[in-house]
Amino acid sequence: MDEIDQNFIRLEKVGRDSSYEQEGKVQFVMDAVYSMAHALHNMHRQLCGGAPGLCARMANIDGKELLAHIRAVNFNGSAGTPVIFNENGDAPGRYDIFQYQINNYSVAEYKVIGHWTNQLYLNLDSLQWATGDFSLPPSVCSLPCHTGERKKVVKGVSCCWHCERCEGYHYQSTEFTCDLCPYEQRPNYNRTGCQNIPIIKLEWDSPWALFPVFISVLGIIATTFVIATFIRFNNTPIVRAAGREMSYVLLTGIFLCYITTFPMIAAPDVVVCSFRRIFLGLGMSISYAALLTKTNRIHRIFEQGKKAVTAPKFISPASQLVITSSLISVQLFGIVVWFSADPPHTFVDYGEQRTQDPRSARGVLKCDISDLSLICSLGYSILLMVTCTVYAIKTRGVPETFNEAKPIGFTMYTTCIIWLAFIPIFFGTAQSAERMVGGGRLSKWTEEEQATHRKSIVML
Repeated sequence: MDEIDQNFIRLEKVGRDSSYEQEGKVQFVMDAVYSMAHALHNMHRQLCGGAPGLCARMANIDGKELLAHIRAVNFNGSAGTPVIFNENGDAPGRYDIFQYQINNYSVAEYKVIGHWTNQLYLNLDSLQWATGDFSLPPSVCSLPCHTGERKKVVKGVSCCWHCERCEGYHYQSTEFTCDLCPYEQRPNYNRTGCQNIPIIKLEWDSPWALFPVFISVLGIIATTFVIATFIRFNNTPIVRAAGREMSYVLLTGIFLCYITTFPMIAAPDVVVCSFRRIFLGLGMSISYAALLTKTNRIHRIFEQGKKAVTAPKFISPASQLVITSSLISVQLFGIVVWFSADPPHTFVDYGEQRTQDPRSARGVLKCDISDLSLICSLGYSILLMVTCTVYAIKTRGVPETFNEAKPIGFTMYTTCIIWLAFIPIFFGTAQSAERMVGGGRLSKWTEEEQATHRKSIVML
């Protein structure tokens, strides 16, 4: 029997090598019992003066009085930590702080790096971070926003926000808002304010300017050479038979057409815009007026020859000059009316190259000449051209010896074809530019470049 008892005692022995695992909450039960004992002991000592047994004062105590003594205890518990209670009767929180770390054997484990007992205690030297250094990461809900970003506060959490960049033509006006820049401005690099949009114009060294200038220079040289030749042989029979007066007027108109290229490329100002309005339609009006007078003269001579032998009226050089001047004066009168109704001036078009990316936005310096005004200015020239073409068709059957009519007719047929191509290109390029700007893409041509391109087509 004694041997059985000894075996039982041996089996129930609790030691370091035992597999017995104590319930983790036993220490709290022990501390609770000790708290009651300390409270009764302190209460007995206070009420009974240390006399053994219960005194009359402790025979019938109030529970509230005992609770006050329980809350006042202060001793070291079974775990070696102080057992105290706060004003609410709660024991202070005690927490061990762990961090999941990789040890020297490359094994992940939880390691105690501090504890909490009314306040935080951390062993900073024991911390490990993904960055490899020992600096503490910021413990905030949201990091400060970068320059050019506004704070979008999370609803219900005033200390948390999302950072949103001010997009498009907006800039950061306050910490929480983005405002739109004025129409002629764009955001600066860091979007903290606005700056003026750069203003551009067609430069003389641009490829879109060099080609028309090259063609114009060749045309001016050729025209000047022809004029000089006519002046040198002014009194020869060939020059006189060609109609010296009308030839000089025609060459003057051609010369003005080539000269117009330069004010079309020059930087717009009041003077340049004035020259554009004057020369754009005047050169062609002079040329077509001279050709119309010539074809009309030929037509009247042969029509009169079918009826009588007398020469028709107003076929002398002086009469021809008067008729041509009268036709040109209509164009000049229209220019004067245009100047009076709408004086020339410049403006900056910020809409043509207002792209989605503000960094690519540009303002184009332009003369205030609308497409409608341009067509009206050229409309009279078109009327002269059509009338001259009609007379050229009527005089196509003149004798071969009167060889002036057929070259004029060929010229007018070619000119009509060029104008038929010019008008769709003129409106088509403008609409294409508008679509490119509306779609947020950068237009490659400024208004001056388009106008110069159209002008070169007319000259060619």
